[in-house]
Amino acid sequence: MSWRIRIEHRTTHRYKREVRSSYNEARMTPLNTDRQRVLEAAVGVSPPTASARYHDYWGSIVDVFDVHIPHTELTVSAMAVVETSPPQNGASHVDWEELARPEARARFGELLAPTARAPMSDEMTEVTRDLRSAGSPVEASEGAAQWVRGRLRYERGTTSVLTSATEALELGAGVCQDFVHLTLALLRSMGIPARYTSGYLHPTPSAGVGASHTGQSHAWVEAWVGHWLPMDPTSGSDVGERHVVVARGRDYTDVSPLKGIFHGGPAEGLDVSVDITRLA
Repeated sequence: MSWRIRIEHRTTHRYKREVRSSYNEARMTPLNTDRQRVLEAAVGVSPPTASARYHDYWGSIVDVFDVHIPHTELTVSAMAVVETSPPQNGASHVDWEELARPEARARFGELLAPTARAPMSDEMTEVTRDLRSAGSPVEASEGAAQWVRGRLRYERGTTSVLTSATEALELGAGVCQDFVHLTLALLRSMGIPARYTSGYLHPTPSAGVGASHTGQSHAWVEAWVGHWLPMDPTSGSDVGERHVVVARGRDYTDVSPLKGIFHGGPAEGLDVSVDITRLA
């Protein structure tokens, strides 16, 4: 059964002294995909300023804006209403031989290469050897997500957006982006193209209509196995009507909800709130 979800995402940067100017880009608008439809979407900025919008290299929607009014706070608010669909099954799969063909390697080269956030280690190489020999690309992909879920515990405050997959593995803990980076590293090492997907996850499978829940940004993985196979290594749940897609890329660097540079300051703090409501 499809869901209709409203997301309200508010981010406020606070500065110790006035910022004279800032240059920013926000990836906070959900995408239209084969399993979700955006009914409403808006992004607002305070102090108010003009903005422009474009699709980046990976197809994500980017709002860009400059603020040239002296300010000690910058707030970006995004609201969207989205209809989502249940998990989809039944698509055809490819085998290891097809993934190894030059055409596939060329098509997905950027999603096969390690990145600063999803590098490889000797330990991971041994793990992927076992995963690959155990079955098909689909089975190996699902096995990678399960392995990560067994090696990392979800614990806020142990990592940052700069933490790499190898560092999270050493710590044995992290948040959703760490689970995703580690899964990406394993998949790519096996020759399976994989991309980082950011968005939101409604926290309550049995949510009633009309009740608002405090949420947060979320991340999961999409592996190409003849089609894009979404997996949520953090929650272990099927990617379906509770997941809302916002942006895709190689790792977190490509999908950061809000980033930019400023003159003045320095920065003092960051407040983020996400409210998610099932409307239908």
